[in-house]
Amino acid sequence: MTALSTHSHPYSLLSALPSGWVGEILDEELVASPRPGLPQSRAAFMLGVELGEALDKRRGGSGRWCFLRAPELHLGHDLLVPDLAGWRRERISEPLDPGVSFLTLTPDWVCEVLAPATTGLDRTRKLPLYAREGVSHVWLVDPDARTLETYQRVKRGWLLTGSYEGDAWVRAEPFSSVALELGSLWLPEVPEQTSFLHAAP
Repeated sequence: MTALSTHSHPYSLLSALPSGWVGEILDEELVASPRPGLPQSRAAFMLGVELGEALDKRRGGSGRWCFLRAPELHLGHDLLVPDLAGWRRERISEPLDPGVSFLTLTPDWVCEVLAPATTGLDRTRKLPLYAREGVSHVWLVDPDARTLETYQRVKRGWLLTGSYEGDAWVRAEPFSSVALELGSLWLPEVPEQTSFLHAAP
């Protein structure tokens, strides 16, 4: 994660970021994060698949939610890019315009997939902004620790409502109707290499 402080307006610097970096504007400061690693990419993709198949109409689910991967959110003066975001269908009055590159409608749920370079950003800077803008639920997925933390917004900030690890089966708000296999989010463990000594014939 890199904070870029210049006299230029932060929006003007977004296009200058190196390929593969994600730019966000937090409290009028441009913050650049490296492209997610393989464990983070796997966790975000599989979580989207699991929830989408159960709850998103386009995936044959119930149609109660609309999910997007890494959407650009313009919330107040901030530009945020969560790893996943979801909106309840009743809050989306019209179909999303495919020509629009960002959204201004606050999600009902966001998920941040933690990485060593972004954990501090996600926990200490983005969580307060999500609370301020009215996001109701946040999930923090840590592929390295193989954990999931679920939070619900309350008057004073965030309330930790659940903590799960390993291969647990999870039913967590706001998706308590879905049984999520947490183990499906992680990369398969690499088996230990066994070396054999071969005797000369």
